Amino acid sequence: MQISVIGTGYVGLVTGACLANTGQDVVCVDKDAELVERLGGGEVHIYESQLDELVEENLEDGRLEFTTDTQAAVAESDVVFIAVGTPTGADGAADLSAVEAVAAEIGDSIDGYTIVVCKSTVPVGTTRGVGEIIEGRTDEPFDVASNPEFLKEGSAVQDFQSPERVVIGSDSESVQQTLADIYRPFFQRSERFVFADPPTAEMIKYASNSMLATKISFINEIANICDEVGADVETVREGMSMDKRIGPHFIYPGVGYGGSCFPKDVKALAHLAGNNGAQPDLLTAVNDINERQKLYLYEQALGYFGSLDGTELAVWGLSFKPGTDDIRHAPALRNIRQFAADGAHVRATDPVAIDNAREELSDVADSVQFHTDNYATLEGADALFLFTEWNEFRNPNFDRIKDLMADDPIIFDGRNVYRPARMRDLEFEYRAVGRPAASRH
Repeated sequence: MQISVIGTGYVGLVTGACLANTGQDVVCVDKDAELVERLGGGEVHIYESQLDELVEENLEDGRLEFTTDTQAAVAESDVVFIAVGTPTGADGAADLSAVEAVAAEIGDSIDGYTIVVCKSTVPVGTTRGVGEIIEGRTDEPFDVASNPEFLKEGSAVQDFQSPERVVIGSDSESVQQTLADIYRPFFQRSERFVFADPPTAEMIKYASNSMLATKISFINEIANICDEVGADVETVREGMSMDKRIGPHFIYPGVGYGGSCFPKDVKALAHLAGNNGAQPDLLTAVNDINERQKLYLYEQALGYFGSLDGTELAVWGLSFKPGTDDIRHAPALRNIRQFAADGAHVRATDPVAIDNAREELSDVADSVQFHTDNYATLEGADALFLFTEWNEFRNPNFDRIKDLMADDPIIFDGRNVYRPARMRDLEFEYRAVGRPAASRH
């Protein structure tokens, strides 16, 4: 079977490499000629565990190739995956312009029966809309299907190769079975397929991401209440998680969610609901809570210092989560901009996201320095802010931290990594999310 994947971003590249690794012949398509040349040489532009090795291995074995020629790739394919971006538009809706443009190209290019699979995260009804676009441009036989992705950045290859479930949305049983055959190599013991019509498959994706985002905003609101009443949210979280109906997942308090999925999908589902006469009150609240939570540490620092003008601030962690260089909607970047606006000087570090952050923060370059050495950020710093819980930040040399920082050092922990009692014993001022303040006094 010949497969093409249109779009070599995060989803497209992982999909193409993982499918090629099962023995399929896969062509990945992108309009960016420079990017295609780099990928063809085995140079992966995305930081994702195991992905570079997977691409290199399947390139060498001839199962994976990259091209800018959409027409040729589609014409030779039995199955075409659409995996282009659907960013948030100005009104909160998903921008489908890239999906629609690809659908038109597919309609102009298919040569014989083809299954077209929408892997991009799209609003309900989009897959059938893709079919209408293709139908208007060809007399060749084809079917369309929805096959949403459920990949976590930092473990995307593992998630693809050991899926919790594979959702296939199609009105055709034969299409469902063809796509199931593509995914069967990833199921070692039991198959976990969900077969549905395209609108239901599309809704499963949006509902799943919105539920996870809801859990995060909920525990952050509980943490904020704990601040006011003197409770410890970490003990609250532990007590909650013992209830099997709640469980431990996605109820870790912090400074909000970021990345490419949760922010845009919550907004897109709320927009879809509003346009169809439903009231997305909960979704709107989830988004609003998250946006406020991103500045939690900034507000804590402002309350502690009174003014940040002239302060030296160290920032550990720039990506929105560990295991990725993705800085989209990352809380750290929003805070750094606010620090700079208030007259602070920032020294920041991250294991993999420095280059992306430097480019994104070019507008405040005079106020921000980047260091590959974590401890280099601490020289004379008035405060250390932890935004991303990379492993190398979890158990640092606190004696060295204290020696490097200015007098009366304070740590603002946005992920509740450190224990307040230990920070008190080490004679740090310490502020975390929803936890009683630890003071050396």
